[in-house]
Amino acid sequence: MKRLTVIIPCFNEEEALPIYYQEMSKVMEEMQELETELLFIDDGSTDRTLRVMKDLHILDTRCKYLSFSRNFGKEAAIYAGLRNATGDYVAVMDVDLQDPPHMLPQMYKILEQEGYDSVATKRSTRTGEPRIRSFLSESFYKFINKISKTEIVNGARDYRLMKRNMVDAVLNMSEYNRFSKGIFEWVGYRTKWLEFENVERSAGTTKWSLKKLFFYSMEGITGFSVAPLSLASIMGVVFCLLSFIIIGFIVLRTLIWGDPVSGWPSLVCIVFFVGGIQLLCTGIVGQYLSKTYLETKHRPIYILKESSEGELEK
Repeated sequence: MKRLTVIIPCFNEEEALPIYYQEMSKVMEEMQELETELLFIDDGSTDRTLRVMKDLHILDTRCKYLSFSRNFGKEAAIYAGLRNATGDYVAVMDVDLQDPPHMLPQMYKILEQEGYDSVATKRSTRTGEPRIRSFLSESFYKFINKISKTEIVNGARDYRLMKRNMVDAVLNMSEYNRFSKGIFEWVGYRTKWLEFENVERSAGTTKWSLKKLFFYSMEGITGFSVAPLSLASIMGVVFCLLSFIIIGFIVLRTLIWGDPVSGWPSLVCIVFFVGGIQLLCTGIVGQYLSKTYLETKHRPIYILKESSEGELEK
């Protein structure tokens, strides 16, 4: 019998876990042709999330868990799940039921009958989401798709079902600074997209503040595009040419009309403007250098504190 591993990253989700398990139990009953395991990843939670995972493992041995030594982030949790998944098919979904579990049977059927390597999901609406968050999210997808060769679908979720060959390809990309939405697209493979309407959380509160989303978007931009570096170079050339033009203008004005001492306020403004551009370009270069620095240190993406299986691959 083929096996399905469902990876569920969790951070302070003690309220959502029991509700999720109830819903997934119904789906597992429906998919009896597969041997299903639920792999919960405790991303350094500070509440009773780990305790609930242990209780679920005692109640149902199909529920397994990994617990990190601290909060390493959702990307690290997804990677840990992929590293320790044993299934012929691997799914990634959130525990808050914003990724509808009832879609899994349909996704599995598509993989089996239509020859796809992956079935991914995206939201068709953003009902219930703050307008500013929706606007910024849509702007991010438009921007990154213009500057990157890797197309990232607008509204894409991490919720997807993959065959083992695609999972192995993703694991070959063991980079420290991870952006899964981009990695899934970069490795290729035939993917079918399913849409669903936005679903409210079953319990708890979101852990994604605007600040966290901003830094996450920076991971995507620096990880899958060098356009900002090109922009910094172009701006440097433009301002260099502009400076020569201004120098020539000043020389001609002095030769023709003399050299009255005037215009220093505008000169100060220009100096501040050019200085700001230089700092912006330096910051762009610094972002890429910092990512390179972290990659060269070869730190582990995550550290396991404990697990339901004892020794697991780190």
